[in-house]
Amino acid sequence: MSTKQKKRILVLFGGRSGEHEVSLVSANSVIANLDKEKYEVIPVGITKQGRWISGPDSMKLLKSGNAPEQSNTLIVPEPNSPPFTKEGISGWSADKRIDVIFPVLHGPYGEDGTVQGFLELTGIPYVGCATLASAVCMDKVMQKKVLKAEDFTQVAFEWFWMKNFKKSPDPIIKKIEQQLQYPMFVKPANLGSSVGISKVKNQEGLIAAIEEAGDYDRKIIIEQGVLGVRELECSVIGNQNPKASIAGEIISSNEFYDYDAKYVDGKSAAKIPAEIDAEMMQEAQREAVRAYQALDCEGMARVDFLLAGDGVLYINELNTIPGFTSISMYPKLWEASGLTYPELLDKLIKFAIERSKEKKRLNVSYQPKQKWYNE
Repeated sequence: MSTKQKKRILVLFGGRSGEHEVSLVSANSVIANLDKEKYEVIPVGITKQGRWISGPDSMKLLKSGNAPEQSNTLIVPEPNSPPFTKEGISGWSADKRIDVIFPVLHGPYGEDGTVQGFLELTGIPYVGCATLASAVCMDKVMQKKVLKAEDFTQVAFEWFWMKNFKKSPDPIIKKIEQQLQYPMFVKPANLGSSVGISKVKNQEGLIAAIEEAGDYDRKIIIEQGVLGVRELECSVIGNQNPKASIAGEIISSNEFYDYDAKYVDGKSAAKIPAEIDAEMMQEAQREAVRAYQALDCEGMARVDFLLAGDGVLYINELNTIPGFTSISMYPKLWEASGLTYPELLDKLIKFAIERSKEKKRLNVSYQPKQKWYNE
């Protein structure tokens, strides 16, 4: 296939988030697995300070911490306008056409609807959920409220603003201990990759965990711990007719699946498929698709469950830009379901283009009977 026939895929990575480093590793895997016979890859990194750095060395520059002090990329927010730069981007052809944008941005300012809203303005197809689903799924509190309204089984939870806790902690601690029992999980409401998450077994640990979580977010959520819990995950793909992969199980190297267990110590394991009976497998897949649709997801999401010792399946959360590292469950679950990593990327790009075409068919103009707005 000639270069002119290749689709140009702009891969966005990095970002202003505590998950910045995870994004770099995920993006490396995406770039490595995009079929170079089909795609020309244009890497664009976003530094922790919010600068946009393009060019073949952008990944290296972000990893080294030596990125330029000024952005070298300007994407114009006008419908159907291609991205461009003042001086041009190394490795781009003269017309600077972009066919699809693939955001591999985890956490705030990337997975929370902010970038998705911006990409909507460009008119360029982009991979993954749109603005609403991204925003709701990023905020664990809002996500749980929607899922509660749709009658999903969830663990009990409480939430509060960190500002109110600093002002008057005692009433908040009292309410938490009245509504929930130890052990509990303390989490920043708007972050993933288990950053800032703690499992607590007493009041002293609860207060310390809240302070830590408050370093990452203004809103804190406290969740009830589950006895004899097993962590299951399903990958979902598609737009209006999504499909779920088989479920897998995480065997954490630590007491729970924290950041170190996910990425650092290399001791956690995954059982794919999960060792559950056929009925539970079907329930997990069914509930994964139902949650995906309830939250208006399109493109992709990973759906996480907690399977209690008494056999109750709790939905935990949805991640709209799941990890894409070599050890990440999202691509591994699809591989075990018969879809290779490159084929998975092909499908995600196809769904992005399909959704964009559907949107472009919609009317953006209305002709009233009278031109009242000119009077």
